[in-house]
This record gives sequence, structure tokens and C-alpha cells, in this order.
Amino acid sequence: MERGNQFVGQSGAFLDAVERASRAAPMRRPVLVVGERGTGKELIAERLHRLSTRWDEPLVVMNCAALPETLIEAELFGHEAGAFTGATKARAGRFEEADKGTLFLDELGTLSTGAQERLLRAVEYGEVTRIGSSRPMRVDVRIVGATNEDLPAKAEQGEFRADLLDRLSFEVITLPPLRVREGDVEVLADYFGRRMAAELGWEGWPGFAPHVADQLERHDWPGNVRELRNVVERAIYRWDDWDQPIGHVVFDPFDSPWKPAGPGPRKDSPAQQSAATAAPAMPDFDLVADLRG
Repeated sequence: MERGNQFVGQSGAFLDAVERASRAAPMRRPVLVVGERGTGKELIAERLHRLSTRWDEPLVVMNCAALPETLIEAELFGHEAGAFTGATKARAGRFEEADKGTLFLDELGTLSTGAQERLLRAVEYGEVTRIGSSRPMRVDVRIVGATNEDLPAKAEQGEFRADLLDRLSFEVITLPPLRVREGDVEVLADYFGRRMAAELGWEGWPGFAPHVADQLERHDWPGNVRELRNVVERAIYRWDDWDQPIGHVVFDPFDSPWKPAGPGPRKDSPAQQSAATAAPAMPDFDLVADLRG
């Protein structure tokens, strides 16, 4: 998968998800996109918007986990001047910004109870009310939600409103993780590799050495397509012989013999308490003499 609504892949599970997005795009109904991190949920949201009759209207993206609970409602629904401390002037929310277009709510499962209640009203009645106002405003917004959580389970546990989930799940598109997309690692790696080689000004694309191709196929890809892209681009960026197949790949960019040590024991830990009560060590007089000159 790649930006600009370009999709790369050949596995049946992946193509089925793309087809379902294409079929749902012309509808005005909400769509819920479910998948692990890095599977391309935002790209599906872009496809739903670009293939809809709203394609020339705004596509507004909001990560629901990026803001503290105290600000999420004001960000979504807007606020009037003086509605809360720091609100020196009125501000439109994401719903107003997305009027006539599409609002993509990523990390939907992190919404607070209050935000869920307001969102339910917006979905049901097509109207929102700014924080600090009593006047509802009509909005025409198509909602696409995304999550990597089990929302039905959260609804059963009372952590997510079941009635809101019902209204947001007219169509649910579940994206398969890369590890089950048979044949797609090779296709995607080649795609990202060619693009990176062109970006670096290479005269050609040498491909991957067999042992590297095998490593790519065997990796679990917990970060899915996003991780694969980073791994491939990093390998090419670090490769000096552009006319030779890529012969080395690094999966963990933080892996280093000089990796910083983890945090030490807390000051009130038993180990430190024991050290504090132990007899003080004798000073190193040779070192003291050296320091004094």
C-alpha cells in the first residue's frame, strides 16, 4: 500500500478488503475499518472518500488518541469563546471542518464516554453543538472510524457504547495483517525497493540477494506494511553498491552494541536501600592524587 490511494498487493484477503471499500465508497453510511497498526487503515479511509460523491470536499483526519480527554470534545465539536480556561475565541470543530465531506476518526476506541455520547447524537441526527453553546448546528458528514481494538468486546465490558457501535458499523472492513497476505511481502518489498532506488538516483534496481529475500519472507512483521517499508528503504539507503543485489537488512534500527542501558533501580528499591546502609567504600587515593595533580 502507498499514499495517493495506490494499493499494492495480490493476496485474496487484501484484495477482498479493497473491493469492499470500493463498494462502500458511494454510500453515505458510516464505515468502520479494523486492523493492526501499519495495515493501511487510513489508506482505506482515503479510498472511501476519493471514490465517493464527496471526493472534492474535505477529508478531515483526527487521531482520537492524540489529545487528552479534556480537549477531545472541543476538538471534535468546537467551542465558543470563554467555554473553558484558555478558550479566548470561538473555534470550529472537526465536524464543521468536514461538512459536506468525510471525517476519519482514527483510534476510535480511545474516545471518552462524553465524546461517545456527543458522537452518537451527531451520527443519529446530523447535528453538533459547540462546547459552551446551546445551539445545535446541522452538519453533513460521512464518518469513517478506525481501530485496532476489539470494539464489540469493549462494548460488552461497558467501555464503548453499544448503540454507537451499532450505528458506526454499517460496513466493517477488516484488514489482514501482512503475515497472512501470501505473496505480498515480495511484491511490496520490490515496489518499495524500486521507488527508493529511484529516489536515490540509482541507475537501476538490483533487487534483493536470495538470503535477504528469504529473511523478508520469514519475518513476522508486527508493524505490517509500514514496518516493511521502513526496513526496505533503510536497507537500500545504507547499501553502497547500487549495481549489486541488496545483501544486508536490519529489522531493528535500535539494535547496536552501544545501545544505552535501561533505567537503573529506583532510589527506594531494596537494592539501593541495601547499598545505602552498607559500609562506605574506601576512597581510591591514587585517583584522588591524580585529580589534585
